[in-house]
Amino acid sequence: MPKLKSPAGARDDGGGQDGFTLLEVVCVLAIVSILAAVLLPALPRPTSHARLEAFAIETATLLMGDRDAAIRRRAEVATEVNAPSRFVRSGATDRSIRLPDDVTFQALLSARCDRRTASATILFFPSGMSCGGVIALTRTGNGYEIRVNWLTGGVEIVPFNQS
Repeated sequence: MPKLKSPAGARDDGGGQDGFTLLEVVCVLAIVSILAAVLLPALPRPTSHARLEAFAIETATLLMGDRDAAIRRRAEVATEVNAPSRFVRSGATDRSIRLPDDVTFQALLSARCDRRTASATILFFPSGMSCGGVIALTRTGNGYEIRVNWLTGGVEIVPFNQS
């Protein structure tokens, strides 16, 4: 007497369909999502025009704060400007602004100020005067100059386009 087989049993005769199960697809999507969440923040993003403007405003604010501190304290305050290392550091608060690598940072500072060397600083005096200087921040042809007037110590931001 022949044995009866259930049609629900496994078949090894090649008649089944090959493919992925829903569980396998969901697992792969979960792994890809986790990798994307970990790797995307680490990718460098270019600095936008708005962010470049924010860096210029932040730098000007730091310089104005140092000028005000010199007047208030009745003492000199030196703002450190280091173009190769891409930062500006307040002499009054020690607060620093570091610029991203895709922003071109140039500084034109006085070599001598008040009969001494001042090449990497902008000095602010108790009178409000300063040694003056210009800091230029550019990216893709657009940029901002932060100008410090030597006579008044005033700080202004001037946008420019290199094209």
